[in-house]
Amino acid sequence: MNDGTITLPWLVIRQDDNGNRYRVGRYATRAEAQKIADSLDERGHKQLYWVERIAQNGAR
Repeated sequence: MNDGTITLPWLVIRQDDNGNRYRVGRYATRAEAQKIADSLDERGHKQLYWVERIAQNGAR
């Protein structure tokens, strides 16, 4: 698509124990992104995972 619409508006973000943040992936639905974030969080590492939505203008 090249009409300016966002087809994967949901991000999974990881923050490590030093406060560095990284985008893990982009997903079509919040449920899909949350499933990934939950599965990564269950691994028991010190990283924090959460889901964010990208706004239509590309901002979070």
